[in-house]
Amino acid sequence: MRKTSMIKRASALVLCLMIIASALLLAGCGGGSKAGENGEVRVYCFGDYFDPDLVSEFEDETGIKVVMDTFDTNEEMYPVISKNSVSYDVICCSDYMVERLINEGALAEIDYSNIPNFDNLEPMFVSMAGWSDPGNKHSVPHTFGTLGIMYNTENIAPGEITSWNDLWKADYDQQIVMPDSMRDNFAIALKALGFSLNTTDEEEIKLATDYMIAQKPLVYKYANDSARDMAIGGSADIAVVWNGEVLYSQEENDALEYVIPEEGTEMFMDLWAIPAACQNKANAEAWINFMLDEDVAVTNYEYLTYSIPNKAVIEYVMDDAKKVGYLFPGEAVLGHCEQLKSLGADVDDMYGSYWKEFKGQ
Repeated sequence: MRKTSMIKRASALVLCLMIIASALLLAGCGGGSKAGENGEVRVYCFGDYFDPDLVSEFEDETGIKVVMDTFDTNEEMYPVISKNSVSYDVICCSDYMVERLINEGALAEIDYSNIPNFDNLEPMFVSMAGWSDPGNKHSVPHTFGTLGIMYNTENIAPGEITSWNDLWKADYDQQIVMPDSMRDNFAIALKALGFSLNTTDEEEIKLATDYMIAQKPLVYKYANDSARDMAIGGSADIAVVWNGEVLYSQEENDALEYVIPEEGTEMFMDLWAIPAACQNKANAEAWINFMLDEDVAVTNYEYLTYSIPNKAVIEYVMDDAKKVGYLFPGEAVLGHCEQLKSLGADVDDMYGSYWKEFKGQ
């Protein structure tokens, strides 16, 4: 009796181990680990890039638990995804980085049968997203915008700043906040010098590096998310910001004005995408579909004040000409803008080398 009981217990133990092993195998093949009614979705995104209350709303609506991590720049995110050092199910990054990850086979194709809310996007912006992701096979727009100059009209006359080159004027010594981002800083210097922000010409990149170094003594601080706060609080009169920062900034300080420089500027689109190594693809698509919901898009707009290319958001702001001008500029402006492109590993390394030279000065 005792022997038979031990055999039964041993058999049960073997069976349990087999079940556990099978579950782990399935997780490794994309089944994912359960963490909630319908599992989890691991999200990797720019910091503070959607209304945080939407996380619990998504969890309540789908039964999927959200595990969230954030990053500051595309370059910080890239090695994590390209090397799969941490497994994420859905990421949000910029157009040129999506293009790079597609070229390296690091993104999965999206199953649009799981994303019916894709129809809520304005077709013009879907087409623009296709510049970095032909056919929109791997990514879905989240936000859109332009890089420009916000300045304090109490200390700088309205209309006085019209050019990127104005940021090299000694009159504005220690009053300028510039981005702390490689491609964005190069974009400004290259545009100021009359070059494409996607140049692969080393001589042009070197000239831009020298120009950035020449500006350095005038710069109060290099910053990203905190740039608007320094302009709002009066620590600096000039800040290079994304257009989505302007409406919030003007609510806090109505002396602030925003201009897209006459040389043109960087036009960006940040996109949701799914890493090829994700473990919860259906849940990632559920997350993307949720973000494209009309009400969710308006909620995100109200939180971010960024351009969200959802038909519902465009309709929501359409009666306010000032908001439309900032958020959804017309062809006259967009015709002078460029999107950053993935330039290939060799050119990326070249930019990186000159960026180190700039940072070391």
